[in-house]
Amino acid sequence: MTRSSAAQQQAIEQIETYGSHNYHPLPVVIESGSGAWLTDVDGNRYLDFLSAYSAVNFGHSNPDLVAVAVEQLAKVSITSRAVYSATYGPFIEALAKLCGKDMVLPMNTGVEAVESSLKLARKWGYEVKGVPEDRANIIVMEGNFHGRTISVISFSSDDDATLSYGPFTPGFLKVPYGDLAAIEAAIDEYTVAILVEPIQGEAGVITPPPGFLPGVRAIADRHRVLMIADEIQSGLGRTGSTFYCEQVGVVPDLYLLGKALGGGVVPVSAVVGDRDVLGLLRPGQHGSTFGGNPLAAAVGLAVVRLLETGEMQTRSRELGAHLHSRLATLVGHGVTEVRGIGLWAGVDIDPALGTGRALSERLLDKGVIAKDTHGQTLRLAPPLVITREELDQAVDALEAVLAEALVDAGLAPIG
Repeated sequence: MTRSSAAQQQAIEQIETYGSHNYHPLPVVIESGSGAWLTDVDGNRYLDFLSAYSAVNFGHSNPDLVAVAVEQLAKVSITSRAVYSATYGPFIEALAKLCGKDMVLPMNTGVEAVESSLKLARKWGYEVKGVPEDRANIIVMEGNFHGRTISVISFSSDDDATLSYGPFTPGFLKVPYGDLAAIEAAIDEYTVAILVEPIQGEAGVITPPPGFLPGVRAIADRHRVLMIADEIQSGLGRTGSTFYCEQVGVVPDLYLLGKALGGGVVPVSAVVGDRDVLGLLRPGQHGSTFGGNPLAAAVGLAVVRLLETGEMQTRSRELGAHLHSRLATLVGHGVTEVRGIGLWAGVDIDPALGTGRALSERLLDKGVIAKDTHGQTLRLAPPLVITREELDQAVDALEAVLAEALVDAGLAPIG
């Protein structure tokens, strides 16, 4: 396939000239998408194994979600929260019930949900737990990724995210992910919450050690602090259940949701929890002009309805087992480790073959879009609507790329 047409090059040059260089995209210009496929401006098709970092769990141009969005656009798309809207109530009721919680605070992006939860945790600490004003602290995990606002990068472990952005927001204590003893030791009388990704996505799809999340829940209960689960990437079907926390029998105090909650159509995020926390907010204390807008609420409700059937979770669970069985055969053949669950995997590339970026570029040449993280890891997260045959096609491409790279590195015989 040829991907260096004048149209592609012109589009890339335009973006590189006028756009801030805060991303390093693969050299392809996408024009349309359907299901698990993306099509570039020259008509070349690619299997999408990134899903916009899990924002497109239900496939590109999902007909149910597009129909809802078009219908709502013809009515009203934004009113602000200055008035009630007809789609808002059904959305937040359905989402609260999906989560088994009382209340929903809708926002737009995932990091807004994270920031909102930090404010809520502090407010709860001061007004309910009785922590002295301005003394609250929140325990976070090393290797975390919760977004890139100033407060959130204040507890990032990523030098790229933090360099030249200080001074940072105080009030956060970092401990190693998976280390219950470190969490226990870090808690004091001023601790109001523990913030954790059930699976660390940006870090390379790092799954927790057995007993970790139940242990976090037990520590939070014992010390009367909130457990906040950032399921923005791991939630909404990605791991084979609605939330990964379900698989280990844990119910957090607050769920943080985003990405797939907007169905790949509009940005939608939410903090979902019980009345004893979310009920503390009063008019004027927190808000968002676009948060919970009629269009977002309509699409969000349609997403919840898709999840209520359980079909997407089942697909992720069953197809994920097949994906991981295929990926396991690549260990020792250019791959050093595979992690993950459901339709989500972190594949560590042997450094002798090159970087994860180099492998992702090779995959692009074979019609598969995937992205690297932390140097050597490929993240694989196809839409949940992908078929078994499409999964095999993508893994076959990865297998071929690895074989070629092994030959190029002199680690396998030619032919």
